[in-house]
This record gives sequence, structure tokens and C-alpha cells, in this order.
Amino acid sequence: MAFNLEQISKVKKVDIQKTTSIQQLLKKEIVLFGSSFSNKKKEAFYSELSVLLNAGITLKDSLTLISEEQKKVKDREVFDAIIENIVYGKSLSEAIKQQALFTEYEYYSLKIGEETGSLEKVTTELGNYYTRKNEQRRTILNALSYPIIVMITALLAVVFMLQFVVPMFVDIFKQNNVELPWITKVIVALSESFQENFWNMIVFIILLFVLKAFISKKIWYQKTSSKILLKLPYIGELLRKIYISQFTQATALLVGAKVPLLNCIQLTKKMIAFYPLQEALSHIEKDIVQGKELSASLSNYPIFDRKMISLLKVAEQTNQSEFIFEKLTKQYNDDIQHQSKLLSTVLEPFIMIFLGTLVATILIAMYLPMFKLSTVIG
Repeated sequence: MAFNLEQISKVKKVDIQKTTSIQQLLKKEIVLFGSSFSNKKKEAFYSELSVLLNAGITLKDSLTLISEEQKKVKDREVFDAIIENIVYGKSLSEAIKQQALFTEYEYYSLKIGEETGSLEKVTTELGNYYTRKNEQRRTILNALSYPIIVMITALLAVVFMLQFVVPMFVDIFKQNNVELPWITKVIVALSESFQENFWNMIVFIILLFVLKAFISKKIWYQKTSSKILLKLPYIGELLRKIYISQFTQATALLVGAKVPLLNCIQLTKKMIAFYPLQEALSHIEKDIVQGKELSASLSNYPIFDRKMISLLKVAEQTNQSEFIFEKLTKQYNDDIQHQSKLLSTVLEPFIMIFLGTLVATILIAMYLPMFKLSTVIG
């Protein structure tokens, strides 16, 4: 029988003195740009908590030890607030929910762990989840950092040439009345247009970032942007596997905690912010309510590959869902690492060739009239 998530999400109200409420209000952290409690810190938190709980240390003492290890005052205040809520009789999941730094997925996972007596296992799996998530992020950053640095450096060089170098050559050409070849005329026109609209382009780029921040939560934007990203050669497939690996890892954690399949789908849908997957899980949730098997329902959506569907079909027949989801997570993570390294290897020469061609074109366009001018002078 499935858990009632709406019933689980209700938090018991505890009478706290007025002075304590004021103190908690004053202690609240205001974060303007993103969360100060990163995934790396969550990885360390859940990993340490699972070790302490498995060692037989009480929850309050475990959190106190973790709080004392924090170097930043704001991080220590987060754990102190959680400990304070636990002292007043709240569970860990309820205390976590009071902090905006934690997600609904973490709250529900801990809540189910408390109700099923498997809190130690849930904290261990949450630590593993953030470990793999951070590894994926590091892999992607390592693969793309060098090509991005090369591209930015080369683009800055092109901007410098259009803004300062080309105008110097143009002055020389005008003083000597040199007839310009067509490629030089194109570069000169591009340089003049660039100088005239330089600040307009800067403002436009800033407005694009501001606009993205406003529309990023809109359904139509998520639907359109994800559709475009998935159609990109190679990158689309890599992106799909990243989100599918998060789905399989989250599901493995919940299935291991003996959470019913319907609730697994509901929780993972709350966790993964990727429109195609969320939309598919919404329909899959309805299919499961109607009695369909998970593998049969997944086959209706192209975001799930055939390998995954075939293995899940076997898992349903042999009652090995947790094992299969763990194996799928490992396979997807290995594929992500391999494809990320390959992406970096493929991108580097293409970027170098493209930007080298661009810089060479500008230089040739500027020096062709100089050769003609030296011939005339000679």
C-alpha cells in the first residue's frame, strides 16, 4: 500500500515561546544569489551523519558533532536550528523541512526512512546520491573547462582586433587611397558596426540573462529549451543520460527503503527539474494507478532507452528492482564520464580550427591591401 504523501507532508505544530520564535526569525539566513548550502556540503553532511548513526550515536549528538565541525558561522546556524527543532520534539525530516536549503525529495526520503526504521540507510544513500551528482558535475566541468577557456580567450582576441587593430589599418588605407578587396571591405564594415553597437550588445546580453531568470520557471520555456537541447548532436544524448541516471539513482534509494513504486515516481518527479522527464513521470504515475507495469509505461516515452526498459521488465519478473536500478545508475554514470571526456576531445580541435580560421581571415583581410600598397610604393 502506498504512503499518502499529502498526509506525510503535514508537520506537527509545537508550542514554542514567543521569545524563541523571535530568536529563530532573527537567525534566518537571507541568500540573494542561490543556496549557500551546496551539494558538496550536503554530500559531506549525509555521509558523516550516516557514519555516526551506524556507529550508534544518537541523532542529536550526531548533529551536534557535525555542527561543531562547521567552519562557517552560517552553516553552523543551519545545524543549530535543526538541533533546536529536534530538542522541541520534531523529527529530523520535519526539522529539515523548516530549512529552505533542503529539497522536498530530501524531506520525503528522510520521512520515509524514519517511518520504516531505515534512517541510517536513507542517509547513506542520500550521501551516495550527492556524491555521484557532484562527480557528474565535476566530470562535465573538467570536460568543458579547457574548450570554454580557449573559446573565450580567442573571442576576446577577435573583439580586440575589431575594436582597435582594424581601425588602425583603416586609417592607413584612407590616407593612401588604397582600393580594398571585397574581404577587407567586409571586415571593415564588421568592425565599424561592432564599434557603433558595442555597448548596445553588452546591454542586450545583460537583458538576455535577466529575461532568462524571469522566464526560467515558465512551462513553455522549459518545454522549448529542453526540446532544443535534446536535439543537439551528442550533447542532447549526454544530457538525457545525466537526468536518467539521477532518476535511476533516486528510484534505487526509495525502492531500497521499501517505498511503493507509485510514491517513488511521485518523489523523483519532485526532485528532477527537467521538463521532458517530469512530464513523462506524470503520465507514468497515472499508468501505475491504473495497474500498468513500470516497464510497459516507460516504453511509451522516448527519453527512456530500450536497455533500461528491458532490464526493468526482467526486474519486475524476478523482484530485483533495487539491484537493477543500482546497476543502471552505475552504467549511466560510466557512460557519462566516457562521453564527457570524448566531448572534450572532439570539441578542442573544432574550436581551435574555427577560431584560428576567424583570426586568420581578419589578418589576411588587413594585410592584402598592405601588400598592394607596398607594391605601389616600390
